Amino acid sequence: MGLSFDFKSLVKLFRLNLGLVIYGLGLALIVEAEIGLPPWDVFAKGISLQLGTTYGVGSVIVSALVLLAWIPLKVKPGVGSILNAILIGLWSDVFIPLIPVIDSYLTNLLMFLIGMVIVAMATGLYITSYLGPGPRDGLMIGTVRATGWPLWRVRTGYEGLVLSLGWLMGGQVREGTVIFAVCIGVLMQLSLRLFKYDDSKKIR
Repeated sequence: MGLSFDFKSLVKLFRLNLGLVIYGLGLALIVEAEIGLPPWDVFAKGISLQLGTTYGVGSVIVSALVLLAWIPLKVKPGVGSILNAILIGLWSDVFIPLIPVIDSYLTNLLMFLIGMVIVAMATGLYITSYLGPGPRDGLMIGTVRATGWPLWRVRTGYEGLVLSLGWLMGGQVREGTVIFAVCIGVLMQLSLRLFKYDDSKKIR
Protein backbone atom coordinates (compact mmCIF):
# COMPACT_ATOMS: atom_id res chain seq x y z
CA MET A 1 0.00 0.00 0.00
CA GLY A 2 2.85 2.34 0.92
CA LEU A 3 4.66 1.56 -2.33
CA SER A 4 1.48 2.24 -4.30
CA PHE A 5 1.05 5.62 -2.59
CA ASP A 6 4.68 6.58 -3.23
CA PHE A 7 4.46 5.60 -6.88
CA LYS A 8 1.27 7.62 -7.37
CA SER A 9 2.89 10.60 -5.67
CA LEU A 10 5.90 10.36 -7.97
CA VAL A 11 3.64 10.17 -11.01
CA LYS A 12 1.77 13.28 -9.83
CA LEU A 13 5.02 15.16 -9.26
CA PHE A 14 6.32 14.12 -12.68
CA ARG A 15 3.07 15.25 -14.32
CA LEU A 16 3.19 18.55 -12.46
CA ASN A 17 6.81 19.27 -13.35
CA LEU A 18 6.38 18.24 -16.97
CA GLY A 19 3.44 20.62 -17.22
CA LEU A 20 5.48 23.46 -15.70
CA VAL A 21 8.40 22.87 -18.10
CA ILE A 22 6.06 22.90 -21.09
CA TYR A 23 4.26 25.98 -19.75
CA GLY A 24 7.64 27.76 -19.49
CA LEU A 25 8.31 26.94 -23.15
CA GLY A 26 4.92 28.26 -24.25
CA LEU A 27 5.38 31.43 -22.25
CA ALA A 28 8.86 31.95 -23.73
CA LEU A 29 7.37 31.77 -27.24
CA ILE A 30 4.71 34.32 -26.30
CA VAL A 31 7.26 36.70 -24.79
CA GLU A 32 9.67 36.45 -27.73
CA ALA A 33 6.91 36.91 -30.33
CA GLU A 34 6.73 40.53 -29.08
CA ILE A 35 3.16 41.18 -30.21
CA GLY A 36 1.74 41.62 -26.71
CA LEU A 37 1.55 39.71 -23.45
CA PRO A 38 -1.27 38.29 -21.31
CA PRO A 39 -2.32 40.68 -18.48
CA TRP A 40 -0.37 39.04 -15.63
CA ASP A 41 2.69 38.75 -17.85
CA VAL A 42 2.45 42.43 -18.77
CA PHE A 43 2.74 43.03 -15.01
CA ALA A 44 5.68 40.62 -14.69
CA LYS A 45 7.45 42.23 -17.64
CA GLY A 46 6.88 45.69 -16.19
CA ILE A 47 8.39 44.61 -12.87
CA SER A 48 11.37 43.03 -14.64
CA LEU A 49 12.00 46.25 -16.56
CA GLN A 50 11.80 48.38 -13.45
CA LEU A 51 14.08 46.12 -11.41
CA GLY A 52 16.47 45.26 -14.25
CA THR A 53 15.85 41.52 -13.97
CA THR A 54 14.97 38.87 -16.51
CA TYR A 55 11.33 38.29 -17.40
CA GLY A 56 11.34 34.98 -15.53
CA VAL A 57 12.53 36.57 -12.29
CA GLY A 58 9.80 39.19 -12.69
CA SER A 59 7.29 36.37 -13.05
CA VAL A 60 8.54 34.68 -9.88
CA ILE A 61 8.24 37.99 -7.99
CA VAL A 62 4.64 38.39 -9.14
CA SER A 63 3.81 34.83 -8.10
CA ALA A 64 5.41 35.39 -4.68
CA LEU A 65 3.33 38.55 -4.17
CA VAL A 66 0.18 36.67 -5.15
CA LEU A 67 0.96 33.84 -2.72
CA LEU A 68 1.37 36.41 0.07
CA ALA A 69 -2.10 37.68 -0.81
CA TRP A 70 -3.42 34.17 -0.09
CA ILE A 71 -2.70 34.63 3.64
CA PRO A 72 -5.53 37.07 4.50
CA LEU A 73 -7.81 35.13 2.14
CA LYS A 74 -7.07 31.93 4.11
CA VAL A 75 -6.13 29.91 1.05
CA LYS A 76 -3.70 27.05 1.71
CA PRO A 77 -1.09 26.34 -0.97
CA GLY A 78 -0.23 22.83 -2.10
CA VAL A 79 3.20 21.71 -3.25
CA GLY A 80 1.99 22.37 -6.81
CA SER A 81 1.21 25.98 -5.91
CA ILE A 82 4.76 26.59 -4.65
CA LEU A 83 6.46 24.85 -7.57
CA ASN A 84 4.21 26.69 -10.02
CA ALA A 85 5.23 30.03 -8.50
CA ILE A 86 8.93 29.26 -8.78
CA LEU A 87 9.44 27.06 -11.82
CA ILE A 88 7.34 28.58 -14.62
CA GLY A 89 9.33 31.82 -14.54
CA LEU A 90 12.66 30.02 -14.24
CA TRP A 91 11.86 27.65 -17.11
CA SER A 92 10.81 30.57 -19.31
CA ASP A 93 14.23 32.13 -18.64
CA VAL A 94 15.85 28.88 -19.78
CA PHE A 95 13.93 28.81 -23.07
CA ILE A 96 13.89 32.52 -23.99
CA PRO A 97 17.59 32.70 -25.03
CA LEU A 98 17.09 29.62 -27.24
CA ILE A 99 14.38 31.21 -29.37
CA PRO A 100 15.71 33.03 -32.45
CA VAL A 101 14.79 36.66 -33.11
CA ILE A 102 12.39 36.78 -36.07
CA ASP A 103 11.60 39.89 -38.12
CA SER A 104 8.52 38.55 -39.89
CA TYR A 105 5.25 39.69 -38.26
CA LEU A 106 3.31 36.67 -39.54
CA THR A 107 5.94 34.29 -38.18
CA ASN A 108 5.86 36.04 -34.83
CA LEU A 109 2.06 35.86 -34.83
CA LEU A 110 2.28 32.13 -35.52
CA MET A 111 4.84 31.75 -32.74
CA PHE A 112 2.50 33.59 -30.36
CA LEU A 113 -0.43 31.36 -31.29
CA ILE A 114 1.64 28.20 -30.86
CA GLY A 115 2.86 29.47 -27.49
CA MET A 116 -0.72 30.17 -26.41
CA VAL A 117 -1.85 26.65 -27.32
CA ILE A 118 1.16 25.18 -25.50
CA VAL A 119 0.33 27.23 -22.38
CA ALA A 120 -3.27 26.00 -22.44
CA MET A 121 -2.25 22.35 -22.87
CA ALA A 122 0.40 22.63 -20.15
CA THR A 123 -2.18 24.11 -17.79
CA GLY A 124 -4.43 21.09 -18.23
CA LEU A 125 -1.45 18.81 -17.64
CA TYR A 126 -0.28 20.35 -14.38
CA ILE A 127 -3.77 21.01 -12.99
CA THR A 128 -4.61 17.32 -13.37
CA SER A 129 -1.73 16.45 -11.06
CA TYR A 130 -4.12 17.67 -8.31
CA LEU A 131 -1.28 19.04 -6.19
CA GLY A 132 -2.69 22.51 -5.63
CA PRO A 133 -3.91 25.49 -7.66
CA GLY A 134 -1.58 27.96 -9.32
CA PRO A 135 -0.99 31.28 -7.49
CA ARG A 136 -3.45 33.27 -9.60
CA ASP A 137 -6.14 30.57 -9.48
CA GLY A 138 -5.91 30.46 -5.69
CA LEU A 139 -6.16 34.24 -5.53
CA MET A 140 -9.34 34.19 -7.62
CA ILE A 141 -10.89 31.36 -5.58
CA GLY A 142 -10.02 33.00 -2.27
CA THR A 143 -11.38 36.37 -3.33
CA VAL A 144 -14.64 34.85 -4.57
CA ARG A 145 -15.06 33.06 -1.22
CA ALA A 146 -14.25 36.19 0.79
CA THR A 147 -16.42 38.63 -1.16
CA GLY A 148 -19.17 36.52 -2.67
CA TRP A 149 -18.58 38.26 -5.99
CA PRO A 150 -18.93 36.26 -9.23
CA LEU A 151 -15.70 34.84 -10.65
CA TRP A 152 -15.92 36.87 -13.87
CA ARG A 153 -16.00 40.13 -11.87
CA VAL A 154 -13.06 39.11 -9.69
CA ARG A 155 -10.99 37.95 -12.66
CA THR A 156 -11.79 41.07 -14.69
CA GLY A 157 -10.89 43.30 -11.75
CA TYR A 158 -7.56 41.67 -11.05
CA GLU A 159 -6.54 41.39 -14.69
CA GLY A 160 -7.54 44.99 -15.40
CA LEU A 161 -5.46 46.13 -12.42
CA VAL A 162 -2.30 44.18 -13.25
CA LEU A 163 -2.59 45.03 -16.94
CA SER A 164 -2.75 48.76 -16.15
CA LEU A 165 0.11 48.63 -13.65
CA GLY A 166 2.25 46.53 -15.99
CA TRP A 167 1.60 48.85 -18.93
CA LEU A 168 2.56 51.90 -16.82
CA MET A 169 5.83 50.13 -15.95
CA GLY A 170 6.62 49.42 -19.61
CA GLY A 171 5.03 46.01 -20.14
CA GLN A 172 3.94 45.33 -23.72
CA VAL A 173 0.22 45.64 -24.48
CA ARG A 174 -0.66 44.88 -28.09
CA GLU A 175 -2.92 42.74 -30.22
CA GLY A 176 -1.52 39.57 -28.66
CA THR A 177 -2.95 40.71 -25.31
CA VAL A 178 -6.43 40.79 -26.83
CA ILE A 179 -5.96 37.49 -28.71
CA PHE A 180 -4.90 35.76 -25.50
CA ALA A 181 -7.81 37.20 -23.50
CA VAL A 182 -10.33 36.07 -26.12
CA CYS A 183 -8.94 32.60 -26.83
CA ILE A 184 -7.35 31.24 -23.64
CA GLY A 185 -10.62 30.32 -21.90
CA VAL A 186 -11.76 28.08 -24.73
CA LEU A 187 -8.32 26.52 -25.13
CA MET A 188 -8.04 25.78 -21.42
CA GLN A 189 -11.48 24.17 -21.40
CA LEU A 190 -10.40 21.91 -24.26
CA SER A 191 -7.19 21.11 -22.41
CA LEU A 192 -9.02 20.13 -19.22
CA ARG A 193 -11.29 17.85 -21.23
CA LEU A 194 -8.30 16.32 -23.01
CA PHE A 195 -6.59 15.50 -19.71
CA LYS A 196 -9.90 14.38 -18.15
CA TYR A 197 -9.98 16.89 -15.30
CA ASP A 198 -12.20 15.69 -12.45
CA ASP A 199 -13.46 18.57 -10.29
CA SER A 200 -14.52 16.14 -7.55
CA LYS A 201 -10.95 15.06 -6.82
CA LYS A 202 -9.33 16.59 -3.78
CA ILE A 203 -6.54 18.97 -4.66
CA ARG A 204 -3.74 18.71 -2.14
